[in-house]
Amino acid sequence: MNKSLCSLACCFVAIGMSSAFASTPNVVLIVSDDQGYSDLGILNDEVISPNLDRIVKEGVLLTNFYVAWPACTPSRGAFLTGRYPQRNGMYDMIRNEAPDYGHKYTPEEYSVTWERIGGMDLREKLLPEYFQGAGYQTAIFGKWDLGMSRRFLPKQRGFNEFYGLVNTGIDYFTHERYGVPSMYSGDHLTEEDKGTYCTELFEREAVRFLKENHERPFFLYLPFNAPHGASNLDPAIRSAAQAPEEYKKLYPHLEDSLRKSTKYGKPAMVATPEKRRLEYLGAVTAMDDAIGSVLELLDEYQIADNTIVIFFSDNGGGGGSKNSPLRGGKSQMFEGGVRVCAAVRGPGIPAGSVCDEFLTSLELLPTIAAKIGVQPDSGIVLDGFDMWPVLTGETESQRKEMFWKRQNKEGARVGNWKWVRHGDDQFLFNLDDDLAEQNDLIEQMPDQADRLREAFANWLDEMEAAEPRGPFRDF
Repeated sequence: MNKSLCSLACCFVAIGMSSAFASTPNVVLIVSDDQGYSDLGILNDEVISPNLDRIVKEGVLLTNFYVAWPACTPSRGAFLTGRYPQRNGMYDMIRNEAPDYGHKYTPEEYSVTWERIGGMDLREKLLPEYFQGAGYQTAIFGKWDLGMSRRFLPKQRGFNEFYGLVNTGIDYFTHERYGVPSMYSGDHLTEEDKGTYCTELFEREAVRFLKENHERPFFLYLPFNAPHGASNLDPAIRSAAQAPEEYKKLYPHLEDSLRKSTKYGKPAMVATPEKRRLEYLGAVTAMDDAIGSVLELLDEYQIADNTIVIFFSDNGGGGGSKNSPLRGGKSQMFEGGVRVCAAVRGPGIPAGSVCDEFLTSLELLPTIAAKIGVQPDSGIVLDGFDMWPVLTGETESQRKEMFWKRQNKEGARVGNWKWVRHGDDQFLFNLDDDLAEQNDLIEQMPDQADRLREAFANWLDEMEAAEPRGPFRDF
């Protein structure tokens, strides 16, 4: 973590919390979509996010936290299984390409597309199933993205309740993905709330769930689609996220304007860079307000001291985000694509602390399983470990390496060395003194590059030797 960020985080007044868990701690998992590494108010004065800042002030800021893939679907599949995307079989996107060319699917066309029929292998055990086995009430309100056929939907994968979008993105108001209705309640498509800003709907459902279940152990998963770009075929809408006017008014320094460009090979009006930032920040603040409603209820019901709150972005920032001081962003193997903003609040975690230890989202499932007293099924190979003692400052991280692959983009981190391949271009960085990945050492240190390439090849061999899982593995 650079010194300026560290000093900002360390200066907050500590707020005491109980150091002991009850036998059944509650868990609230909050995941944002494409949020920038530095896009928290606590790190960036431009951003209004008092509730995310509160989680940091009352918990630990993770500065060295990675996800397992630089975009939506595989990243989510990895932290919900505790397994690399290449091991659980979900190592690429479940999305259709035709909307990239301006095509709107008919219902008949859509019914047989990959987006409609793909999904996480049913042999994989997901995090909510562990909670259900321990007697928890489980709910997801927000973005699912692991399949929309009924057998893949959340209620068949360990959740008691589901309200949200089933694929990689929607229009925040119409709830359509490029013209296709995509909001579900339970196992069924719904258009009942069409026209209402979706973040408000996820907030509504989360509040209802907590009111109904606060006297029993619960797992609440809030994977917001904010601040992801809007999935609308109209170029003026598609070129940015979406935020209600009341939230955009909080950022008067940014102009809400369009500019002339091209889209789908034709002249079109698209968002200016200022508008992209405006819609993005408005979406972040709207999401933050929804998170605030959850935190307030935990206080009201006097269960905050026995509730773990975890927050991170599903991948590096895209659209109108800022990833500084990191290089690159979403879809890339540079730090800006895979290192994400993250924080955890919970009993025993020192308030206002900063953790610079090497950690990843693969640690999430083993950590939570240990906290709720369940053992992973025998024979399931997990790729992470219980990171709670690291979060509390008791031990150093066991994590020494991490690997990523997205088609012809690859990456390996071993210790503080980072190797990146984007197509024909390769890079080598020493993150100890070059967090921004500006000093490429691939020519000066070929032996070090070879060591990381060899580590990556060994990891790839391990993934290939694993029991194959769909939807992408051939078996």
